[in-house]
Amino acid sequence: MSDTATIEPRTKAPAFDVGAIRAEFPILATEMQGRPLVYLDSAASTQKPKAVIDALAHVYAADYANIHRGIYDLSQRASALHDEARHKVQRFIKAQDWREIVFTRNATEAINLVAQCFTAPDLRAGDEILVTEMEHHANIVPWQMIAEAKGAKVVPAPVTEVGELDLEAFERLIGPKTRMIAVVWVSNVLGTVNPVAEIVALAKARGVPVLIDAAQAVQHLPVDVQALDADFIVFSAHKLYGPSGVGVLWGKAAHLDAMPPYQGGGDMIERVSFSGTTWNEIPFKFEAGTPDIAGIIALGAAIDFVESIGIEAIARHEAELLAYGTRAIQQVPGLRLIGTAHEKASVLTFTLEGAHPQDIGMLLDLDGIAIRTGHHCAMPLHERFGLNASARASFGIYNTTDDIDALTRSLHRAAGMFQ
Repeated sequence: MSDTATIEPRTKAPAFDVGAIRAEFPILATEMQGRPLVYLDSAASTQKPKAVIDALAHVYAADYANIHRGIYDLSQRASALHDEARHKVQRFIKAQDWREIVFTRNATEAINLVAQCFTAPDLRAGDEILVTEMEHHANIVPWQMIAEAKGAKVVPAPVTEVGELDLEAFERLIGPKTRMIAVVWVSNVLGTVNPVAEIVALAKARGVPVLIDAAQAVQHLPVDVQALDADFIVFSAHKLYGPSGVGVLWGKAAHLDAMPPYQGGGDMIERVSFSGTTWNEIPFKFEAGTPDIAGIIALGAAIDFVESIGIEAIARHEAELLAYGTRAIQQVPGLRLIGTAHEKASVLTFTLEGAHPQDIGMLLDLDGIAIRTGHHCAMPLHERFGLNASARASFGIYNTTDDIDALTRSLHRAAGMFQ
């Protein structure tokens, strides 16, 4: 690989044809409870297009070997496909350098890597790590772990009644003891799109590094890491129509170079002896052991699929679904919508008077409708809104207004049963 790869301009997206897109997802032709599947749980994990499924199958059928070690042709082919996937990620998020792309198991592992290798070494008693009340547990617990070990503390910035970050309060909380800011780009519960550019600017003015959790953003919004200028960004393949078991950490090369490795063994070494071991270059320093070779290649296929449609076209489609769905479900008697921020992604989280969210989910399941119920790995946020749990419908590239109509009809029936 060269030190940098040329970032290719995206072509103009074709017209959005949701029927043709749905045909690319085999699972949408299945039934659930004897009814056509209405899949409204993409915030948890997106379904997979044929291109991704075929990529996985093809690697194992025709191109599989361990990478970066074999001199034989099969290993060279697998290595080239794996390395090209890294370049695809680089171009997708507009990173300057392919070496800034680190493959992990998921966004959670990526956050843990930054917490342990970047923040923890210099963390001292009394230091603070600033997050928000709307964080996923994956962007709370890793910081709590290092804070507890070092005598530091995790400070949550408040969220308003409509589900927006209180930016003035957030700014006041950035103090002389703030050592790290870690913020979700898009809330998996509220759908709120946080003003990450403003957050990064506030942090930079005070010399505080920033990690952005983009697990709920990359499938909905254009991402340009150079323009944003955060220090780290993380996301998972399985929310980007790719396979589970693969995540991405993007970090500025200067940070990654300076960080100690996260795990030992395998491809992360330069030389091993009993007198001492030296580390490989980035990103390989953080990629110990055999990676999910096929999964990483399939992530590349997922990016190809998304870019063939155009992230801007996807965003427009989902914005239309969100507006339609918001109007529709608010007509359901006793329904309370959680999160009404001005800037939202395609998530509708709600409660229904007299009904436990689990009961809502079970009743909708009888109609073939798959939604998520529970705390959505965001217990502190639910506590802030006085809830133990909620129900969540989330949309993806393949959803239609017919799906929302089915959801609304089922919710009306459920409301009638509990009132």
